[in-house]
Amino acid sequence: MLKRVKRIGIPVVLGLILFGTTAFKNDFFEIAKQVEIFTTLFKELNMNYVDETTPAELMDKAITGMLDDLDPYTVYWNEQEVEDARINNSGEYTGIGASARTLKGKILVMEPFKGYPADKAGLKAGDEIIKIDNIALSDFTDDAGDLLKGAPGTTVSLTYMRQGKEYTTQLTREAVGIKAVPFSKLINGDTGYIVLSKFNAKTTIETRKALEDLKEEGATKIILDLRGNPGGLLNEAINVVNLFVNKGEVITTTKSVIKKYNRSYMTQQDPVDTEIPLVVLVNGRSASASEIVSGAIQDLDRGVVIGARSFGKGLVQRPKNLTYGTQLKITISRYYTPSGRCIQALDYWNRDENGDPVRAEPSEYNAFKTRGGRTVYDGGGILPDIELESSKYSPITTALLRDNAIFNYATEYYYKKNLDSWENFSFSDSDFDAFVKYLNKNGFEYETETEKAFDAAFNKAKSDELQDQIKKAYTTLRSEIDAVKQNELRDKKVEIKSLLEQEILKRYFYREGLYEYQVVNNPEILEALAVLNDPQRYAKILK
Repeated sequence: MLKRVKRIGIPVVLGLILFGTTAFKNDFFEIAKQVEIFTTLFKELNMNYVDETTPAELMDKAITGMLDDLDPYTVYWNEQEVEDARINNSGEYTGIGASARTLKGKILVMEPFKGYPADKAGLKAGDEIIKIDNIALSDFTDDAGDLLKGAPGTTVSLTYMRQGKEYTTQLTREAVGIKAVPFSKLINGDTGYIVLSKFNAKTTIETRKALEDLKEEGATKIILDLRGNPGGLLNEAINVVNLFVNKGEVITTTKSVIKKYNRSYMTQQDPVDTEIPLVVLVNGRSASASEIVSGAIQDLDRGVVIGARSFGKGLVQRPKNLTYGTQLKITISRYYTPSGRCIQALDYWNRDENGDPVRAEPSEYNAFKTRGGRTVYDGGGILPDIELESSKYSPITTALLRDNAIFNYATEYYYKKNLDSWENFSFSDSDFDAFVKYLNKNGFEYETETEKAFDAAFNKAKSDELQDQIKKAYTTLRSEIDAVKQNELRDKKVEIKSLLEQEILKRYFYREGLYEYQVVNNPEILEALAVLNDPQRYAKILK
């Protein structure tokens, strides 16, 4: 009997191996075939083209073109970008201690960090660095930000523009520590407030310390602020949730067509406190790891989520080493919350007629249940239990941020007004009126999705030779949209005003002053305190 089983089993096993091997060989052959075609094409192009070519530039464009049709998180990193990612995840680097944006011919200082080299050298947000040592950035074609990097203790001369005048300063580079928890405080003697700004290698250590210190000071309730947190390391997100839930809980599950990436991530440690009432704050800039944390807290009914719908990044990336120190950061899976939700907002694999990814929206057809039986939805980010207007990012607000309008107005405000304490700060209605006038003066414009659709339809009408018949109606509709857009600044005043206050306060009192102001004045924090101070309301939300 045993021999007969063996005779039958061996052909079956061999058949499976042969099938698997054949499938692998087919895939490998197709990849090898395409690589050979591209290699031959690339060689012939560079050796025979009529004008001189630059192989590196052509290859960069080829790689970019290949990845463009995928999601925006699957990207190629050169050696410098690999190092930048390592620094971002480690939480430590050597530099000037400021966030900055490289523009054409200049570097715009966005925020100098208190006590670090840029701050010590007198740089302010809004300053435009135009020369580093003897190198004029207008003549520099590579990434000018690299010129600011260097060994600790080395000095660099910076020439910058401020309010139309040119200045020069000497800056000494030093080690810069990026805090995952830049601020924590005990509010009203019993509520601990923790700002968690990123998920790097220090996140769990700093969050645990803040939580334990606040409990020792008398905290019996906790507010965890994830607003504006773009995410980071997956394991750190799991560990942060672990501070509030028991060991052995599934926090997220990843799924992919590649079976080795299908796995569940569970809490591994003993928690700090599984009973303390908890509120998590999120907004449209809370993404990825922030959504893993807020989604798990919501699905496990461990706390109340307040704010605005989160960004909706439900994709997991992993860097794969390539040759010459480069990497491919590739999307390997989607992640799912404990209830089974995927909160990815944009479907990059299904696009509309304009080539844009289709946006997923929560609906009754994709409902899930939390541990306690509450209904939650996937698609489009984490939807808070309590939504607040002040935390939202409407299209006009996003346009203001994209065009640096809020940032630039805060710069102008800083040089016009003296402010000696955040306690004396108030952004009044007249200040908002001044902001609107500033936008009109500087020609701020933005295009709505409706306008894009109308323009596309009108262009289509031209090809159908219908433009003359519909031109009058089209012009009328555009005029009505323009009128609505003028009113939209007023309609979205609450969310825009909140961002203006944040940007202005950072100019005078750094982030520390901003956080102190928000603890007293911010609508989301005040709502969180109201919920935590009402045990019946807190319990009702979770049930």
